[in-house]
Amino acid sequence: MDRCVLQKTFASIEKSRSESSSLRQFSHHLISRWRQQISPKIVPLLSTVWAIGLGIAALSLWAFAQIADEVMEQETLNFDRNILLTLRTLHRPWLDRLAILITDLGDPWTLGISSGILALLLLWRRRIAEAIVLAIATTGAIGLNVLLKAFFDRPRPELWDRLVNVRYHSFPSGHAMVSLVVLGIIGYWLAVQYPKRRSLILAVTGLWIFATGLSRLYLGVHWPTDVIAGYAAGLVWLIACILSLEIAWKRRSHHAIHSSHSSR
Repeated sequence: MDRCVLQKTFASIEKSRSESSSLRQFSHHLISRWRQQISPKIVPLLSTVWAIGLGIAALSLWAFAQIADEVMEQETLNFDRNILLTLRTLHRPWLDRLAILITDLGDPWTLGISSGILALLLLWRRRIAEAIVLAIATTGAIGLNVLLKAFFDRPRPELWDRLVNVRYHSFPSGHAMVSLVVLGIIGYWLAVQYPKRRSLILAVTGLWIFATGLSRLYLGVHWPTDVIAGYAAGLVWLIACILSLEIAWKRRSHHAIHSSHSSR
């Protein structure tokens, strides 16, 4: 009786070892295939890019959560009011017109249509990865912003008569969030394509994004914390899209090198 029990126990242990060994072999096989697809030289670079990107995304997400918590508790009201009232003293007719122009250019739906046209042009030029990432980045930013506005349901400021019409709720700013994502992904792509003009491209992109958010404050249609939170939420999504684009580029480069070697 004891011998039968021991035999069954040893058989069970051997079976477990066999299954564990098979699982390890399968895992090693998957990792090996992944490395072959991405290319061994790319893996360390991607790891660094992912680490930096995810670190920035985590900080941005934390900042958004902190701002959202204080907004829900109405702890930012004095801070928001003081900044808007200070900006109100700077109003001039020519600045009003400039702010309206900037805010119209940074409208989420205007950016959505523009990025849609650009995505079609990229498809025509056979830049499939860029077109797909741009489309996903734009629709994702707009959709996420609408959901966040509906969730937080924050009223817009009414400190003076508005010069522009507004839609939806206040938090987070759609102009800030969508402009950062759309202009950010386009600016990043252009900076990679034209490295000699990288500093200029990134400076213009950053200035445009900042001006869009500032125009919303100048016009009094958003609280400052709306704009800051919009940038924070947008940065999380932008980094996710940039990392996806980087992976697509590395895979395309690897396939091109592999194809050139195969044709020799």
